[in-house]
Amino acid sequence: QVQLVESGGGLVQAGGSLRLSCAASGSMFGIYVMGWYRQAPGKQRELVADITSGGNTRYADSVKGRFTISRDNAKNTVYLQMSSLNSEDAAVYYCNAFRRGLRVYDYWGQGTQVTVSS
Repeated sequence: QVQLVESGGGLVQAGGSLRLSCAASGSMFGIYVMGWYRQAPGKQRELVADITSGGNTRYADSVKGRFTISRDNAKNTVYLQMSSLNSEDAAVYYCNAFRRGLRVYDYWGQGTQVTVSS
């Protein structure tokens, strides 16, 4: 079992930056693919970025060059550094931990709100 707690969301002006953190409790954090997803009102939840246990990253086209995902396995934490924020980035951001073993292990945090003011 993995529990995920996000923090770092809030109100930011367009063009500004925020860093989200996701602290994980439970065992075997290092072997999970950690991801950040977001969901804006009336829209489906979408992948923002994810990072494998080996550090390989993947980004949505809309955030490439502006967002950076990283992880600190010693601290059981994954980060999302967001810069050049715009109104399209406003959403609830969710942290996800995923791995496939004998079954699928898929855990979600409660989400943190990011609001971008113009």
